Amino acid sequence: MIVPRIAQTVEAVAAHYNELDTFYRDVWGEHVHHGYWATGHEANDGAADALVDLLAERLGLVVGENVCDIGCGYGAAARRLAALHGVNITGVTVSAAQARVAADNLRADPPPRGKVSVALQDWLTNSFENSAFARAYAIESSEHMVDKQRFFDEASRVLRPDGTLGVFAWLACDAPRPWEIRHLLEPICREGRLPSMGDEGDYRHWAALAGLRTISVEDLSVQVRRTWSICAWRLVGRLLTRPQYLRFLMSRASSNRVFAVTVLRLLAAYRTGSMRYCLMVFRREPQTEAFESAPMGVELAGE
Repeated sequence: MIVPRIAQTVEAVAAHYNELDTFYRDVWGEHVHHGYWATGHEANDGAADALVDLLAERLGLVVGENVCDIGCGYGAAARRLAALHGVNITGVTVSAAQARVAADNLRADPPPRGKVSVALQDWLTNSFENSAFARAYAIESSEHMVDKQRFFDEASRVLRPDGTLGVFAWLACDAPRPWEIRHLLEPICREGRLPSMGDEGDYRHWAALAGLRTISVEDLSVQVRRTWSICAWRLVGRLLTRPQYLRFLMSRASSNRVFAVTVLRLLAAYRTGSMRYCLMVFRREPQTEAFESAPMGVELAGE
């Protein structure tokens, strides 16, 4: 597991997204996650929606189910899933700016089917009842969790027996070389406010300890890496045409301005294979009490 040399807290994560709110929505879009190009030949428009649609397919959503969006950002994924699949989604975010924009979007354009609500709270100390949800998902938010074991423990707790968890995650490669850690992975964690970055084995282990069985792991690194080329070109365009962007990046008061450099590190990390991007699907085992008392007996798919 990669750990940045400067510890990252939930307060730092919230401040990161609050300060970069306008920057992210303009350069990255309101989904604030990777796009997905299945063949690489699709148009760029709609790639972020395609990632959400892939998640829906893997989760097997059922009309009327209660679903949790762990780290929901601006609620774009939740609104799409509710509209297309008629599910009721409760999202959580630690960013006040994201929660505010999500609420405004829901008032302006509520989904025609299903329901969506967004709460400003930390997933690791959430207020949800046991077995409250049939499905849960985290799109690029587990990376920001200070305690990743607790991330999985809480997912297991709020899922009903046989409930399903989908996780899109930034992962370190299985055996990163020292230069990859020093120049790519550790700075990405530090600059992107990631308290740590696990690999596939870490995620399987944490899930197993929480009583979640690994159903599938799909490496989508090649299909999503175009995201950062697009973001880099957008950023260059904004710097050339919008003076406020250059002022933000040049101001010492902008504590998160270094993330502009992180975009280039991410490009390199994907190209070198230092970083992976995976969709992992887990299922909560029905023998809840057994896993609470003896979680090590989980059998992982494919092992």
